[in-house]
Amino acid sequence: MIGLIFFQVPALSLALSAMLAMLAAGYILFDTSRIVNGGETNYVMATVSLYVDIYLLFTNLLALFGVFSGDE
Repeated sequence: MIGLIFFQVPALSLALSAMLAMLAAGYILFDTSRIVNGGETNYVMATVSLYVDIYLLFTNLLALFGVFSGDE
């Protein structure tokens, strides 16, 4: 991530966004499993964590689709 600030390498940005999108999808599955199986009893925190996971997935997918739009 620090290399992206200084070097502005598009391929590295694409790879990082793809990895973070897969990580966010895994977090969504993990948090949903915890909620369904009763591992999470605080429903406010469960909702917030699920919201943050979906937000992370959305922002990374938006970055990936922005790279493939071809406007630049």
